[in-house]
Amino acid sequence: MKYGFDNDKYLKIQSEHIKERIAQFDNKLYLELGGKLFDDFHASRVLPGFQPDSKLRMLQQLSDSAEIVIVISAIDIEKNKVRQDYGITYDMDVLRLRSEFMNCGFLVNSVVITHYNGQSSADNYRSRLERMGIKAYYHYTIEDYPNNVALIDSGEGFGRNDYVETTRPLVIVTAPGPGSGKMAVCLSQLYQEHQRGVKAGYAKFETFPVWNLPLKHPVNIAYEAATADLNDVNMIDPFHLEAYGKIAINYNRDIEIFPVLNALFEGIDGDNPYKSPTDMGVNMVGFCMSNDDACCDAARDEIIRRYYTALNKLADGACNDSEVNKISLLMKQAKITTEYRRATVAAKARQELCEKPSSAIELADGTIITAETSSLLGPSAALILNATKHLAGIPHDVKLIPESMIEPIQKTKVDYLHGHNPRLHTDEVLVALSMLSTQDENCKKALDKLPELKGCQVHSTVMLSEVDRKVFNKLGVGLTCDPVRRITLEAGE
Repeated sequence: MKYGFDNDKYLKIQSEHIKERIAQFDNKLYLELGGKLFDDFHASRVLPGFQPDSKLRMLQQLSDSAEIVIVISAIDIEKNKVRQDYGITYDMDVLRLRSEFMNCGFLVNSVVITHYNGQSSADNYRSRLERMGIKAYYHYTIEDYPNNVALIDSGEGFGRNDYVETTRPLVIVTAPGPGSGKMAVCLSQLYQEHQRGVKAGYAKFETFPVWNLPLKHPVNIAYEAATADLNDVNMIDPFHLEAYGKIAINYNRDIEIFPVLNALFEGIDGDNPYKSPTDMGVNMVGFCMSNDDACCDAARDEIIRRYYTALNKLADGACNDSEVNKISLLMKQAKITTEYRRATVAAKARQELCEKPSSAIELADGTIITAETSSLLGPSAALILNATKHLAGIPHDVKLIPESMIEPIQKTKVDYLHGHNPRLHTDEVLVALSMLSTQDENCKKALDKLPELKGCQVHSTVMLSEVDRKVFNKLGVGLTCDPVRRITLEAGE
C-alpha cells in the first residue's frame, strides 16, 4: 500500500503552529474544530498514512488548559440525521463523543444546540442532557444570517443566544458532523465575552479543503464530494488573493461568513487580526504530503466511493437527485468514471460471467480477488474467505468452513429466527472461522491476515446488509455497492 502522508511530521508541525496561534491571544481562544477530532476516516482515506486519531494525539498535549464544547444542530436532531460511518444518529453521537473525549482526559461540560427555533425534539434532547448532568445551551436561528451584520452583532442577534460558561483558556468547539453551526457558536461567544469585558480570540482547525493545494486537486474535490449533501463549494479565497496576491483555497461558507467575522473583530478590538478566511486557519496538512500521486489515487477512489454512497442513499429514499448529480459532476472534474476503480470493474465482470451477485477486492499489492453468492454464503462473506486464503497462501479449493457447520447456522437463522436469507453474513463467517481456528491451522492463518485488508477497495454488485457494511468498515475497507437490492434471485432467498 502506497503511503502519501508523513504523519509524524504532521504531529510535530501542526502542534507547534497551534501553540503559536494560542500565544497570539492572552486570555481566551475559541478553536473551531472542523471535521472530526478522532475517527477522521475521510482524512485517512484520502491521505494514506494519516492516522484517524492524529488531531486528538496532538491536542492532548494541551488538555490541561483546554475544554471541549460539543455542538449539534436542532435541525439534525429533528430529522434524526445519521452519522454514516457509525450508523448512529447525531444526538447519540454527541454522547459518544463526550464519553470518548472524557476518557482521553478532556474536560467536556457543555453541549450547544444551534439553529434552535422552538423545536420540541430539541427541547426533549436538552432535558435529557440536563438529567444526565450535562449543561445545555440554545443558540437561535438569526434571520438573514450571515448577511445581516447589524442584526447579528446586536442584542437581538448573538446577544439573544445563551452564554456558554467555560473555565479554560482554550475552548475547542467540535460537532458530530458538518453544518452544525460551530463557527457561529465561536463568533457568538466572542460577542458574549466582549459584553463581559473578556478579550477572546478565534482560530479554525479544519483539514479540508487543503488551502495550499490547487482548487481542482483530487484531495480537494474529494472534500466537495464528502459534503455534497451540504452543497459546499471549494473556492479561491478572494480576500486572501486581494491581501497577499496569492491563491489559497477555502470553501463557500467560510468565505461568506468572513465579513461577519471582520465586522465582529472590528467591533470588539477595532481591528481584525485576519485579512482572509484562510488566515483564520491553522491547517498544516498540505506541508506533510510526501507522495502526491498516492494521495491523488486515494482521493479519486474516495470520490467514487462517495458517488456510490449517494446512489445507495437515493435507492433508500434518503436523498434526492441533486446530491448524486453534484458528485457526478465532481467525477467529471476529476476526469474519472466508476471504471477507474479496479474492484468495481472486476465485480461487475464476475457477475456477468456467473449471473449471480458478486464482489471483488483489490489487495495492497494490486491483486484482484473476486467471489459470488452461493447457497451457503453471500458475496461479501465469500469474498473475505477468498481474500484471506490468498493472503495466507491457502489453495483456493480448500474449504475453511465445512458445509456441515454452515447448515445448522442456516437452520437457526431461518427456522428459529424467522430470517429470509439463509446465507451467512460476514460476521457469522468470521465467528465460525474463529471457532475453527483453535483446531485448524488454515483457519488460524486466514484470520491472522484480516489486518492486511485495511485500506483495500471492495465493490459489491448488490447493496449489502447493515451487518456486512459495518464489518467492512471495522476492517478499514473502502466499500462501494451498486444501488441494486437483492430481491429473491434464487429460491429460499
